This record gives sequence, C-alpha cells and structure tokens, in this order.
Amino acid sequence: MGQKRIVFPSMFGNAVPTFDAAAISSGMAFLVSELEKIDPKLREPLTSTTYPRDIEIESGGGWVEATSAMNVDFSATGQGEVGGVQNNIRRIQADVSKDLFKVMPYEISMGVKYVDVQRGAVSGRSIEQIYDKGIRLDYDKYMDTNTYIGQEKYGTQGLVNQNGVTAVAVKAGVSTKTTWADKTPVEILDDINEAITAGWAAAQYDQSAIPNHILIPPKQYTHLVSTTLTVAGVTGGISILEYLLNNNIAKNKGVDLFIGDCRWCEGAGVGNKDRLVAYVNDSVFVGMDVPVPLTRAMTQPNVTTASYESLYVSNVGQVKVHYIEPFVYRDGI
Repeated sequence: MGQKRIVFPSMFGNAVPTFDAAAISSGMAFLVSELEKIDPKLREPLTSTTYPRDIEIESGGGWVEATSAMNVDFSATGQGEVGGVQNNIRRIQADVSKDLFKVMPYEISMGVKYVDVQRGAVSGRSIEQIYDKGIRLDYDKYMDTNTYIGQEKYGTQGLVNQNGVTAVAVKAGVSTKTTWADKTPVEILDDINEAITAGWAAAQYDQSAIPNHILIPPKQYTHLVSTTLTVAGVTGGISILEYLLNNNIAKNKGVDLFIGDCRWCEGAGVGNKDRLVAYVNDSVFVGMDVPVPLTRAMTQPNVTTASYESLYVSNVGQVKVHYIEPFVYRDGI
C-alpha cells in the first residue's frame, strides 16, 4: 500500500513568495545606512560674540526694573579771603544726583517631546542639550546686540552709537583719503593719538580717563596685522598693529592700549562710514549690569503636547556710560 502525501495549503496559493521592489529598496536603504560612518560632531551656526571682552559686567540684584548710579559734583561759594577778613572764607558745596538705567527681561523657552527624549537615550544624542546650546547662543547674540548698539525696542544705545558722543571725521592723509588702507603707518598713528588725546582732554586731562580701549572694523584690523613695517634691527619687521601699540600716547603715559576688531563698527559712522571707538574700559566709566544671569527657571510636563517645556530667563541692563567725556568716535577710517 503506497504512502499518502499530505499537502498543506499555502497562504500564497500556488504563487512563490517574493519581495516587491519597494521592499527591496527600503531594505537596501537600511543596509546602506548601517554602512555609514557617522560624524559625531554636530555643526552649529557660524557666529561671533565679543561683548565680554569690551565691557565689564556686574551680576546680581534680582528682578529689578532699573539700576542706578550716584554722582557728585563739587563747587565752592564765596569770594575767599578779602583783606584778611575770615568770614569770607569760601565754602565747599556738593551736588549729589542719580542716574537711572533701564533693565530688560530676556525670556526664551523650549519644548522637548517625550518620544524624542527616549530616542535620544537610544541614539546617544540629546535633543535637550541641542536646544540648550541654541538658547545660550541666542542669549549671547542678544548680549552682543545690547552691548554694541543697544535695544531699539527699549530706546537704548550701545558702545558704538551713544547719542551723547559727537562723531568726528578723521583727517585725510597725503593720499587725500581718510581710509587707513590709503594712509601711511605714521598717519594711522596720528589718528590713534588724536582720538586718545581728544578723550583725555575732554576729561580735563584726568590720568584715569585716558582711553585704553579702541575698537575698529575687522577689515581695518586685518590691514594693521597683515601689513609689515621694516624696522632697523628687527628681523622680518613688525606689523602696523605692533607699531601702534608701542608708540601711542597712552603707552607713553603708562596705560596699556588695546586695539581690537569689532564687526559692529563696520558702517556705524555717519553716512555708513567705518567707525573707530575709543573709551576707558573700566566699570567706573562704562559698564553693564546683569541683575539675573541666564537661568533655567522652570521645567514642567505638558500632557497635551506630550513634551517637557522649559523656560529660560535673564534680567539684562543697558550699557551705562558714567563719564561721556573720554568717549570718542572717529569716522571714515
């Protein structure tokens, strides 16, 4: 008696099971991704902030609406001793006043989906940390704007556009042009010394009021660094920048002068001319309060959006110019 062969019905009928083109394509894409070399570096936006270099910042104070600074001015009344009469001795008077400066709230938030938090744990790349870096970058850009040009919304100014500073055009050189690219190193030094001396003279030649900080556009700074002077006894010569730093009037008076590049000086002058800014970089003369530094104030879950939401805050003051006299603007460099 012959054996019976039992045949089980196929779910595919009589057809041979195959993969369609879409399945093959998606599968190959998966395999290709497995063969990728993943660069762990996350490239952030190109930007630059220099505000900590160019102004002294004082932290603390809390959620105030303004900061203040006290000033005193002195005068003497009377005519002095006349004919030996003692009751005509001059008497000193003190006039105390107060300046108020605006403080502005900075607020920014982020939301991270719960699913993205879990996926980040698998991939090893935290979306929360990425957002945190973005917030701190935004804050630095805000601080940069606040430092150099102020906040238009609040009617404040910064280091390069103070209303109380009169801008003056630099003198033309032998080329009949004012731009440093067309001037000799000696003519550029003359511009530097003229700016320093003007600020010093406006401050009644007070030794503490000699400008020690000069900002210029990056193009002019590059010219100073890259152009070499031939100096006897110096192999390879020196740059114009080194020449300026060693031969200016501030250096002669025992003050170390800083000359730095600042993109905010580009086109900041009258008629969109490039501007030189000279001032005393000291909190006695100019500074900025940050009563509340950037802080992660709160984080809470949001069931509706299935996410964690965080609020970052800061309380930032305007640029405070206490002595306007040694502040100098020179346009057209």
